[in-house]
Amino acid sequence: MSFNPNASLDPSQVEDVRGRSIGGGRGLAIGGGSIGLVLTLLYVLLGGNLNDITTQPGAGYAPNESAGNLAQECKTGADANRREDCRILGYVNSVQAFWKDEFAQSGSQYQNAQTVLFSGQVDTGCGTASTEVGPFYCPTDQYVYLDLGFFDELRTRFGAKGGPFAEAYVVAHEYGHHIQDLQGTLSQGTSQQGASGQSVRTELQADCDAGVWANHAAQTGFLNPLTGDDIANALDAAAAVGDDRIQQEFQGQVNPESWTHGSSAQRQLWFSAGYQGGAPTDCDTFSGPI
Repeated sequence: MSFNPNASLDPSQVEDVRGRSIGGGRGLAIGGGSIGLVLTLLYVLLGGNLNDITTQPGAGYAPNESAGNLAQECKTGADANRREDCRILGYVNSVQAFWKDEFAQSGSQYQNAQTVLFSGQVDTGCGTASTEVGPFYCPTDQYVYLDLGFFDELRTRFGAKGGPFAEAYVVAHEYGHHIQDLQGTLSQGTSQQGASGQSVRTELQADCDAGVWANHAAQTGFLNPLTGDDIANALDAAAAVGDDRIQQEFQGQVNPESWTHGSSAQRQLWFSAGYQGGAPTDCDTFSGPI
C-alpha cells in the first residue's frame, strides 16, 4: 500500500498532542465500544487497576492546544509515504472523504470526527485515558484517540504481522464507531456481552465498515490501489485482536460468554464482507447469525 504522492493532506482533521501529560481524577468513563476496550479488558485480566486507565469525564479535548507539527510536516501523500504520523493523517482524510460522499449519496450530511494523536495520557470527553486503553472513539466529544505506540503492541504483544494497512484497519474501525454514532446505533449496542451479544455485533459492524472503506480507498484519491498483501495485513490485524485469541493467549482458555468484540474468525469474516461487498448495506450485523 502506498499513498498517491500528489494527494493533498488536510492536517486540520488530526490534532497532535504527543508529549503532553494530562492528569485527572478517577473512575471509569470510557465509551464507544472501541478496539481499545480489548486492551482494557486484557489489562484487568493481567492484574491492572481499571482506575489507572480511565478517569472521571472531563470537558473534552481542547482542539486549539495542539503541540504537534503535522501542518508543517504532513502536506502531501509523499509525506504520508515516509512518516507514520502523516500516514495516519492520510488514512483519516481518506476514510472521512469516503463517508462524506457515502452520506451525501443517501441524502445525509456527514460530520467530521477529529483524531487526536497522544502519548501517555489525554483528557477526553469520556474521561482522562492512558495509553493502555489503546485506540478508542469517544461519542461524547466525537473524537478518535490514538497512541501510535499501539501499533508496536499489536505486533509484539498480540502477534500481528503489522504493516501500514494494519494501521489503516484500526483507524477505519474506529471511524466505523463514529458512523454508528451518527446513525444512532452506537449507544444501543455496547453493553450485552457474549458471542452473539450486542457488543460483539457493534464491533463486527465497525470491522465491516472498515472493509467497505477499504473497497473504495483508492477512489478517494489519497491511496494507490490496494494489494493482496494490504488486505492480508488488515485481516491478520483483525484476527490478532479477536476475543478468543486474546483469551487463549493470556488466560489459557476461551470463554465466549464474556466476548465483547468477536472471535478472530468473526472479525475477519465481517471485514471481508465489507471489503467484498463495498456497501454499508452489507454490514447488518444486528440481525441474523454472525
